[in-house]
Amino acid sequence: MSRFPVAAAVLAAAYLSLAPLPALAADATGVWQRPSGTSRIEIAPCGSALCGTLVWLKAPRNDTQNPDPAKRSRPLLGTRTVMGMTPTGNAGVWKGKVYNAEDGKTYSGRMTLEGANKLSLKGCVLGGLICRGETWSRVR
Repeated sequence: MSRFPVAAAVLAAAYLSLAPLPALAADATGVWQRPSGTSRIEIAPCGSALCGTLVWLKAPRNDTQNPDPAKRSRPLLGTRTVMGMTPTGNAGVWKGKVYNAEDGKTYSGRMTLEGANKLSLKGCVLGGLICRGETWSRVR
């Protein structure tokens, strides 16, 4: 029996073990808590994008700042606050819209996964010249 096929198989296995593995897709889905601890948002697929819905509030209240007067008496719980986040082409970075229930405005948004359990969310105006944000912690 020839030793060549065995040697070739060992070399092939060694070569393949050195080949870069495909990068795992960044996963922002899950339940995230704001640093204040006052709310939790579930990020989940919505069509081909990611969206976030308020799933827990420390002090439940209505959407009193909503620009639509008809929505001001609705509970904030269950409201979509992160909308249409699509990948930017950079791993772990999405762009879309963010609704801020504290002022009733919707902003251009950017979401960046900063590790398995940290998610940075920013809302911007003036084409991204002025941004504010916070880093959320994964609850599950």
